[in-house]
Amino acid sequence: MSNSLIDTAPDFGQPIAVLKHCHDRIRKQLATLGNLLAHLPAHGADAQARQAAQAVLKYFNSAAHLHHEDEEQNLLPMLDATARGEDAALLRELAPRIVAQHAQMDGDWLIIKSQLDKIATGTDAALSAGAVEKYVADYTAHMETEEQNIAPMAKRLFSPDQMKELGEAMQRRRGIAPTGGPAAKATPAGWAAAAAAAAVAPAAAAAAAVAPAAALPPATAVAAGVDIADLRLDYGRASLDEADTLAHPVDQFAKWFGEAMKAEVFEANAMSVATVGADGKPSSRIVLIKQYDERGFTWYTNYESQKGHQLAQNPQAALLFFWRELERQVRIEGRVEKTSAEDSDKYFYSRPVKSQLAAVASQQSEHIASRAEMEANFAAVEAASGGQPQRPPHWGGYRLVPERVEFWQGRRSRFHDRIVYTLQADGSWKKERLQP
Repeated sequence: MSNSLIDTAPDFGQPIAVLKHCHDRIRKQLATLGNLLAHLPAHGADAQARQAAQAVLKYFNSAAHLHHEDEEQNLLPMLDATARGEDAALLRELAPRIVAQHAQMDGDWLIIKSQLDKIATGTDAALSAGAVEKYVADYTAHMETEEQNIAPMAKRLFSPDQMKELGEAMQRRRGIAPTGGPAAKATPAGWAAAAAAAAVAPAAAAAAAVAPAAALPPATAVAAGVDIADLRLDYGRASLDEADTLAHPVDQFAKWFGEAMKAEVFEANAMSVATVGADGKPSSRIVLIKQYDERGFTWYTNYESQKGHQLAQNPQAALLFFWRELERQVRIEGRVEKTSAEDSDKYFYSRPVKSQLAAVASQQSEHIASRAEMEANFAAVEAASGGQPQRPPHWGGYRLVPERVEFWQGRRSRFHDRIVYTLQADGSWKKERLQP
C-alpha cells in the first residue's frame, strides 16, 4: 500500500500549496467549532467539549495569525509588484478587502475566544450561535475568494525565484531555517513583545529616574526636580502617508485594529466615549468596542446610565482609541443610534452569565449606600432568575455612525502624521492631511 495514512503538509518549496493546506486546517477547526455548538446544549462543558475548545483556541490564537501575516506581508505585496493589467485591477479591488476581512475576523474572534476560554476550563458552557455562525460563514467566504482569485494568480504569475522567496519568508515567520540559511530566532509574538518593550523603555527609564516625592510642591512639579512640562516621549516607530491609507475609513480602521491585535497591544479594543448632555458639559469614559462594520462602531451598556441620558438629549459622540505600543490613535465622531433588539439580545446572551446578572442587578451611575448592598442586589437577581437572566429593556447596544474619522501616527519632534476622512453629502469620503 503506497498511500500514506498521515495527513502531511506540503513543504515550503510549494508555498501556495502550504497556504491552501492552512485553509484546510482552518476548515477543520471551523467544523469543530460548529460541532461544539451542537454538543454544548445537551452535554455542557464536558471533557469532549473542553478538548474541542482547547483545539480551536490553540489554532486561532496562533496559527491563523501566521497565515494572515503570510498573505498581508508577503503574498499580496509580491503580487502587487508583479501583477499588470486585469490582474492588477482585480488585486486593487480584492487586497484591501482581504486585509479588512482579516481584521474583522480578528475582532469577531475576540467574542468567541472569551467564551471558549471558559468552556476549555469547564467554568461555563455558553457559546453564541450567532457569533459562531457569522464567523464560520465569513471565514469560509473569505477563503473561497482567495482560492478562486489570489492563489491562481500567484501560481500563474510568480517565477520559481519568487516562489522560493515566498516560501522562505513563510519559513522564517515560523522560526524554520530556509534551506541553506540561518534559523530565524524571532517569532511574531517575540517581535510584538520586542516592539512593545521598545515603546515602553523610554518612559520606564524616565519613571525609574524619578523617585516619588513625599508631597507635591506647587506649580508643575510631579516629583523632586522634575516638571510635568519636561515629561515627553519622542515618537518614531512608523509614518502615515495618504497613499498608504485605504479609501474607506472603516477599512483603514480594520487594518490598524488588526495590526494592534497582532502586536498584542494591551486592550486594543478599549476606547474612550465622550458625550455631551443638555447642560453642555462633556463626559468621557472607557468602554470596549464589540463590533464594527460599514454601519459604524458598536458598544453595549445601560441605556439609563449617565451616557445613556446624555445620548438621549444629544445623540452625538466622539470615540478615541489610543494604541501606545504602535504610537497611534484614532478619533471617530458622529451620531449615535441604538442597535436593534435582536443585536442586543445576541450580544447579551453571548456574555458570561455573571456578567448578564450584573447588567440586571446594577442601576448604572445611580448612588448606592455600600458594596454590601450591591452584592445583595446581585444575589437577589441571581436567585430570582434561576441563573438564566433575561436581557432587561434598558440594556443594549449603541452604534456610532461615523461622520469624521482621523488617523494619527506619532512622529519625531511632534511633527506627527494626521489623515482625516470626512463624510460628504453624497455618501462618499473626502480624505485630507492635517497639520500636527
